[in-house]
Amino acid sequence: MDGPIFAALADVLQIHNIMASMAGVVFGLFIGSTPGLTISLGMVLLLPITFKLSAVTAVCLLLGLYAAGMTGGSLSAILLNIPGTPSASATAIDGYEMTKKGRAGEALGVAVSSSFFGGMFGLICLALAAPVIAKAALKFGAPELFALVLLGLTLICSFGQHSPVKALISGTVGLMIMTVGLDPMMGSPRFTFGVVELQAGISFLPAMIGLFAIPQILIGIAGKTRVIPKYREKISGVLPKIKDLFKLKNSMLLGSLFGTGIGAIPGAGGPIAVFLSYDYARRISADSKKFGTGEPAGIAAPESSNNAVAGGALIPMLTLGIPGDPITAILLGALMIQGLVPGPLLFQQSAQFVYSVFWAFFVANIMNLCLTFMTIKLWVRVLKVPQRVLLPIIVILCIVGTYALRNTFFDTDIMFVFGLLGYFMKKYGFPVVPMLLAIILGPNLEEHLRMSLIISQGDYTIFFKHPISLVFIVVAVASFILPLLRSKKRAAN
Repeated sequence: MDGPIFAALADVLQIHNIMASMAGVVFGLFIGSTPGLTISLGMVLLLPITFKLSAVTAVCLLLGLYAAGMTGGSLSAILLNIPGTPSASATAIDGYEMTKKGRAGEALGVAVSSSFFGGMFGLICLALAAPVIAKAALKFGAPELFALVLLGLTLICSFGQHSPVKALISGTVGLMIMTVGLDPMMGSPRFTFGVVELQAGISFLPAMIGLFAIPQILIGIAGKTRVIPKYREKISGVLPKIKDLFKLKNSMLLGSLFGTGIGAIPGAGGPIAVFLSYDYARRISADSKKFGTGEPAGIAAPESSNNAVAGGALIPMLTLGIPGDPITAILLGALMIQGLVPGPLLFQQSAQFVYSVFWAFFVANIMNLCLTFMTIKLWVRVLKVPQRVLLPIIVILCIVGTYALRNTFFDTDIMFVFGLLGYFMKKYGFPVVPMLLAIILGPNLEEHLRMSLIISQGDYTIFFKHPISLVFIVVAVASFILPLLRSKKRAAN
């Protein structure tokens, strides 16, 4: 066994593979931090390049993009309150609050360090516990996946600190928006009102950009205020102290556990992991009231979870040939192009390549940590650009990003509609995160619900007959009711 391990390390450390990993990280930081450009899109753009590369070089390139793309999404989330990726939405909650207080450097430092911790944690689980975790994840059928998504959606109430009812309304509207388009099973149009473009549904990407980016711009224009803070020339605290990171160890460990575990469940997705991490980090914190006001633990938990998802998602992909998310689905395709078929036999027939994947992911995380810290002040300089220059640039990037999704201006129109909706929601105290969460998770909720009912022939007790789904449902009910009870108690006092 030592032979393939060290042979794989020597292969990954070849100069051309190191350069491929570096190129993937740089491109990943760009893709992840640019609103509208997804990691999946970045993978697709790089996929044709891998045709002419060796399997190891291709893996180094793509895993570099994967690791850095996850981190890159937090940069724009913290600096501009515009998540570069859906999973970075949770990071923006406390990250942008720290930015408004002049602590952007500290927030970015915590985010990058937590991302590295989560990535390495996911890697260790991938390398040591892949068969065990993959076997457990394989037991998740439609009822368990429905209950898991339902648990993720119950966090809706948690994001309405002042009014859980408004958060519930926001989430409900999000679920209603999710139903627009063709019925996934019957193929019949739903709530399209004769608009052909709506048959494809409303993509979460224009909705996400609209809800987060456009309101910021409209607030700046309408109120003639600077929505993007201006900072002094030197920003301190970018490189966090060891003692400060040690204080965040519980949040990072919790986030890493959620990220790896949920990432290993095919179809679960990163947004569930990061929002669960954020919510439970708040619950175990002694300063839970500080969450949402600029608390570093509110960054550490979702960011560690975000990058741990990558390691977790690779577990079922490599061991079972089942991609954990759209990104690993593209990775699966890239490996098959190279003549490699992920699954149990891959560990027997191509052991050295499997170890190359582990080492490539390790190098990608190291590269991501170093390059992000080296260039982090370049990102912070964005805040020094005059608002009259920066805001139009953000609008243009948003338009280009949404148009590039399906090469249609209809998505751009959707973005502006959600932008106006987000503006009025902010104005009247309705949180936008629950709506976004519902739009992202809604399709999975419907899919697994209907599949479960088909399996049970319409018997709803199927969700209570499966122990795992029963546990998830009980926790979901508790997560839903407790914020409402706390809100009622505060109102009574």
